[in-house]
Amino acid sequence: MSDEYAAEPGGEGERANLAVTELLAKLAERTNELQGVQAELAERTNDLQRLQAEFSNYKKRVERDRQVVKETAVAGALSELLPVLDDIGRAREHGELEGGFRQVGEAFEAVVAKQGLARFGAAGEIFDPNLHEALMSTTSPDVDEVTVAVLFRPGYRIGERVVRPAQVQVAEPGPAPEAEPAPEPAKPKPGPAASAAKSAPNSSGNGAGTSGGSGTSGTSGGAGNKAAADAAVEVDDDDDSGL
Repeated sequence: MSDEYAAEPGGEGERANLAVTELLAKLAERTNELQGVQAELAERTNDLQRLQAEFSNYKKRVERDRQVVKETAVAGALSELLPVLDDIGRAREHGELEGGFRQVGEAFEAVVAKQGLARFGAAGEIFDPNLHEALMSTTSPDVDEVTVAVLFRPGYRIGERVVRPAQVQVAEPGPAPEAEPAPEPAKPKPGPAASAAKSAPNSSGNGAGTSGGSGTSGTSGGAGNKAAADAAVEVDDDDDSGL
């Protein structure tokens, strides 16, 4: 009896060890399954985050394209109205924007500004080839970089889109340009009357020489002149009598 009782505790210990081993094996199996599920969950989470980022980028791209289409349509419509804005600006500069015309001009400028049209361009701005169109160039010791010196025509843009660049004269760093000397006035050329007056004494001198050489020629010339004078007097007399 004592041997049987001695054997029983050993058998129970082995069964307990087997049970613990089975439990540990099942726990390891469940742990592996849990790790697999966690890995799959992380993968699905990454997929969801990627899809969410793609959808967000898609929304931004659609919004950006919609804004570009809107700006293009508005720019195309407002570009036809820029000459009217130029006329209003010139009238304001000359003091002609008064009365009802002033109210109409200001209302028109407010409407186009509400649509996003902004004016730019002024003397003193740094020259930007994306915004300014240089028509003339000069040098100035007062600037350190290429600067707008004179504004010929303002520019307009909508957002980042340039509807029309500003036409300007730029000033580059350098010495002031030397003033060109004024051209000398041209001497007037003698006209036909002056030429005839200048040649008249020569003709009379030749006549005198001829008459001096031959007394008959001088006499006949004097007689001819007297006959012409008498004829002119007779014509005048006839005209007076006719009146």
